[in-house]
Amino acid sequence: MTAPTGANGPLLECHDLTKWFPVTAGLLQLTVGHVRAVDGVSLILGRGETLGLVGESGCGKSTLGRMVVKLSEPTSGEVRFQGRSLRRLRGLGLHEFRRRAQIIFQDPYSSLNPRMTAGTIVAEGLRIHCLAPRRQVPGRVADLLERVGLHADDRSRYPHEFSGGQRQRIGIARALAVSPELIVCDEPVSALDVSIQAQIVELLRDLQGDLGLAYLFIAHDLAVVRHISHRVAVMYLGRLCEEAPTDELYEQPLHPYTRALLSAVPEPDPGIPLDPMPLPGEVPSPAHPPSGCRFHPRCGLAMDVCRVEQPEWRELSPGHFVACHAAH
Repeated sequence: MTAPTGANGPLLECHDLTKWFPVTAGLLQLTVGHVRAVDGVSLILGRGETLGLVGESGCGKSTLGRMVVKLSEPTSGEVRFQGRSLRRLRGLGLHEFRRRAQIIFQDPYSSLNPRMTAGTIVAEGLRIHCLAPRRQVPGRVADLLERVGLHADDRSRYPHEFSGGQRQRIGIARALAVSPELIVCDEPVSALDVSIQAQIVELLRDLQGDLGLAYLFIAHDLAVVRHISHRVAVMYLGRLCEEAPTDELYEQPLHPYTRALLSAVPEPDPGIPLDPMPLPGEVPSPAHPPSGCRFHPRCGLAMDVCRVEQPEWRELSPGHFVACHAAH
């Protein structure tokens, strides 16, 4: 995997990350298996870059995002932020990391405390990290709210008084308050109307241009991902199956799963008919993933080797990686 890294190396590195959740049964709740939500994922994110992470619901995207910001501990593997491992980060080191890496959650209705005003929600990070004297906090909050398209007077209102798009803007302002370098955007527009989605994506792009933010942008809407991402990684059943610069992946997809996803994206021209590529069967259970290539039960190109041998992660052109026996 390659990324624009700048003079001091990549901002974020994930090496062979796994997250297995135990499955228990019986009176003694003994572990009888594991749900392999994330199973050996590696990626790199450069400073000021957006990496789009796409895939069907349940493929492990959000679990990966939560591990990146240390809201969930990996079963194995490692996350490195500016070259420093997060595995043993505690105390002041963890406190500092929390300031530099933030997350915007999918649901703007449940991610805000209904008992706190918008101003208190945005000011919380300033207070916890001691980033402004108390007398300056109201002005900082007003500036942040206005930066995300709200009004300074909105700071005295409660979350239930806002629309879904406005609540997501509060979530963005909360993330920006501590001046982070990385923001994990966990499907930040999927719960919003289409017109509001476009506004939020444009806001995120503008903020990135002004502040040099890096985004891990998690979504299942490939049209949205193309609009904001520099590179795109495609995830299926806990593993990455393809990664490439955005235009190259959309114009020359190499993995059959990527092709199927892209075939279902509507064209802007209504005269072009939608011709989605059918995928037979259902997504297998992550508790019992198929042997070999995990996509082979649904793949029209599957060969005997696909059923028994996991495909290698190969770079077939500069920056274009794929895990598929049939790709060339």
